[in-house]
Amino acid sequence: MAMDKKILVVDDERDIVELIAYHLDKEGFTVLKAYDGQTAVELTKTQNPALIILDLMLPVIQGLDVCRIIRSTPSVGSVPIIMLTAKGEEVDRIIGLEIGADDYITKPFSVRELIARVRAVLRRLSEIPSPEHTQTAKVGDLDIHYSAYEVYKKGEKLLLSPTELKLLFFFTRHPGRVYTRNQILDHVWGDDTFVTPRTVDVHIRRLRSRIENDFENPEYILTVRGAGYKFTEMP
Repeated sequence: MAMDKKILVVDDERDIVELIAYHLDKEGFTVLKAYDGQTAVELTKTQNPALIILDLMLPVIQGLDVCRIIRSTPSVGSVPIIMLTAKGEEVDRIIGLEIGADDYITKPFSVRELIARVRAVLRRLSEIPSPEHTQTAKVGDLDIHYSAYEVYKKGEKLLLSPTELKLLFFFTRHPGRVYTRNQILDHVWGDDTFVTPRTVDVHIRRLRSRIENDFENPEYILTVRGAGYKFTEMP
């Protein structure tokens, strides 16, 4: 159920906005529309959407910059973002994921697939797990508040996307255990069949850039060569 969640659709092609809006409305979502990057930023701050569908090629402010601005704004920094990209723009997709987008879909796209991705990202946010016996954890400079969905580093709150938050919660629930990329996909992304193992690497790089003191020499999320990743042992 959509539960009247607001979704902001951002694209300078009005036909695409109307097409997406029509189908989202049929699914029970409330749709906000923007045709340039500046309006997208303003609507995000004033309307607090539950999710943003964001085209990369926009007038006034480019989509990647919109994503950057939103991720650095405390009041809305954790809103899920799905990027719309042209078919050959793999570099832009990787950059988008690295600066905080949760997912992407390429044009031309299937509306059914887009709706499925919207639901998958929202479900990912609603299913962020809490450990069974504790509501907080401390490891190194990190303070993790599971029930509040908040993470602090040296006392400063981190602005993590829903996917980054769920990824960190998953790792900290299973410290010291090695997981392959496919296992991480199963646990964090679930039945979202659109996500590829490479997306795991990109999100882990993004998460490391937020929580590690030295990105090149991580102390929390460790790479196990030839196997996958593990979170450091926790006290």
